[in-house]
Amino acid sequence: MYSLLGPALFASLVAAHGHVTNIVINGVSFDGWDINSDPYAETPPVVVAWGTPNTANGFIAPDAYTTSDIICHLDATNAKGHAVVAAGDRVFLQWTPDWPVSHHGPIIDYLASCGSSGCETVDKRTLEFFKIDGVGLVDGTTVPGIWADDQLIAQDSGWMVEIPSNIAPGHYVLRHEMIALHGAGTEGGTQNYPQCFNLQITGSGSDKPSGVLGTDLYRPTDPGILVNIYTSLSTYIVPGPTLYSGAVSISQTTSAITASGTPVTGTGGATGGTTTTSTSKSSTTTLVTTTSATTTTSKTTTTTSAGGSGATQTPYGQCGGSGWAGATACASPAACSSLNPWYSQCVPTAA
Repeated sequence: MYSLLGPALFASLVAAHGHVTNIVINGVSFDGWDINSDPYAETPPVVVAWGTPNTANGFIAPDAYTTSDIICHLDATNAKGHAVVAAGDRVFLQWTPDWPVSHHGPIIDYLASCGSSGCETVDKRTLEFFKIDGVGLVDGTTVPGIWADDQLIAQDSGWMVEIPSNIAPGHYVLRHEMIALHGAGTEGGTQNYPQCFNLQITGSGSDKPSGVLGTDLYRPTDPGILVNIYTSLSTYIVPGPTLYSGAVSISQTTSAITASGTPVTGTGGATGGTTTTSTSKSSTTTLVTTTSATTTTSKTTTTTSAGGSGATQTPYGQCGGSGWAGATACASPAACSSLNPWYSQCVPTAA
């Protein structure tokens, strides 16, 4: 289905850190795109997540903001199925449990209508996205602050987003994105991790918000893209267009899984079966978030481990930078590489 990544492209993706494994709607879990196996399958499974050969958990850099890769990630292709969700309900997105605590930044969610033909065949370059959620700097009391990604980490690497209740029924792409700002003090140093999922939204709403093409969402010098998070910030402007007026602020919680879902295909039905009941953790940590463009509320705390004289950092972990007091040596096979004066990272080397 996909060709192997070339050496130059792999090098740009190596400092990379996760993807969404599944989404949960009212307790029903739908599988995402498994980057470790699906790109190599002769017949990939039908899932609700868009496919990509992103086998390195890579990011999209600012120099690709005007290319189609920023829309749903590297060479993304349409999901072949979709999940059904009612307007006003919530979608929980479960990330792999390896997002680095040093990779602070916002979490942003968009919707784009696919029209009457559905999202399985839509041309991603025509999708116009409107923002339904955007959480950035939550508490800037101490540098580099508490960010949306810290909230995600605190609740077992998951994020909840509410589908606005007034959205007109139809087929939509949900574009979910984490942005890492640890290298954003230098132009081109920001890392974008966008992913897309097909939804069929039901309900009686009538809102059809205007949107922005994916290739017009960001520019490398936008204030929320080019920013030094290692200085004191009183506010932070979440990147992208302004929020849709019907966007809803929610408190972050996890979601218990009670069943696994079967993706729906085609555009005719609004129901989908569920199979294989299973159990999972119940809702845990509640963390207040906000969808406003500048966020300075809701205080949380995090802890870090001190690096002793003999300590080594794992691959992709922080190993230096201004004010860093942790381990500066990297576990083999990795070497400490400076991205900017404030952040150095253990980058894997050839074994």
